Amino acid sequence: MPHVSNKGKNMPESPIRKLVPFADIAKKKGNKVYHLNIGQPDIKTPEVALNAVRNAEIKVLEYSHSAGFESYRTKLSDYYKNQGLPIDLQDIIITTGGSEALLFAMGSIMDVDDEIIIPEPFYANYNGFSVASGAKVVPVISSIETGFALPPISEFEKLITSKTKAILICNPGNPTGYLYSNHEISQLATLVKKYDLFLIADEVYREFIYDETEKHYSVMNVPGIEQNAIMIDSVSKRYSMCGARIGCIVSKNKEVMATAMKFAQARLSPPTYAQIASEAALDTPKSYFTEVIKEYKERRDTLVNELNEIEGVTVGIPKGAFYCIAQLPVKNADDFAQWLLESFDCDGETIMVAPASGFYSSPNMGLNEVRIAYVLKKDDLIKSVKILKEALKVYNSN
Repeated sequence: MPHVSNKGKNMPESPIRKLVPFADIAKKKGNKVYHLNIGQPDIKTPEVALNAVRNAEIKVLEYSHSAGFESYRTKLSDYYKNQGLPIDLQDIIITTGGSEALLFAMGSIMDVDDEIIIPEPFYANYNGFSVASGAKVVPVISSIETGFALPPISEFEKLITSKTKAILICNPGNPTGYLYSNHEISQLATLVKKYDLFLIADEVYREFIYDETEKHYSVMNVPGIEQNAIMIDSVSKRYSMCGARIGCIVSKNKEVMATAMKFAQARLSPPTYAQIASEAALDTPKSYFTEVIKEYKERRDTLVNELNEIEGVTVGIPKGAFYCIAQLPVKNADDFAQWLLESFDCDGETIMVAPASGFYSSPNMGLNEVRIAYVLKKDDLIKSVKILKEALKVYNSN
């Protein structure tokens, strides 16, 4: 009998989606499941984007340019410049989501067995993208005690070897919601310059910052690392357009972009209708974001306040994105998350969370942690935390 590849065997299962079969069973029993496990916003997609698709008069659904519509890239460049980022048309390749942008980045700068340093916990698919690229993740651990701040730069430096090609950060962070300070970004910039490494920044949550005193610092705005910096971006969360699957890879490094373009040509082109929607989304009025940020800030505050009321629960306070990591009084969050769906309900309702161990590459880390996405309405978040509180009582009494 033929066998699958070792690469396929090593491809990690999604910690976010692996519990879906158990959620389906819970729903078939008649239980309502509050989904705290996945960052699927319930915010309405901007009407201007949806109307652009509805009104598109296309006789032949052709390939687009492999780098994406020139009109979209030009408009995207203007958007970035309005954000204070010196990004030009030629610095952008449109991709099928931020996921493909990350795959293009890793494929362009890393060979088999090369190493990429990533602060953990990190977006679970970074593990998968690294396996697919034949690269090795070298984790540097951040902790809930510091709110998942950047670990000391000396911890990064001691991990650098001849195989190290890049450092990857998510800013603001998924799954932690941590927002890197100017000092932290500057420290990373100095390090990658010193060792001639790439600094990849996944900045898809750039707009989602909740405190007026805080600011997002992009790697594309750091002087002196223009040849080191690679930015990943996406429309998924910004415009609540996860299903569009449109992102981009951005860099001033011409060799990186020429190499990424080969990958872009090999997959032919990004999807046409989704590019139409994404280009139109750039005309979304500022009032849309004002309302969205206000709503998410209220959700964050509601969730954190409610979680802090549960004895034995510790939560890292997120400054951005729409996730937090919560440490629970359980030994194994994977077992607890499955039990919530299989064996527990509170008046016909239960919750689905993402066990945090899948957001680490270090073994036995995050075993008592979960990621919670605050993408539900405030009343639903309050209900969800009440369910969690009751569930912990029952689970720990068994």
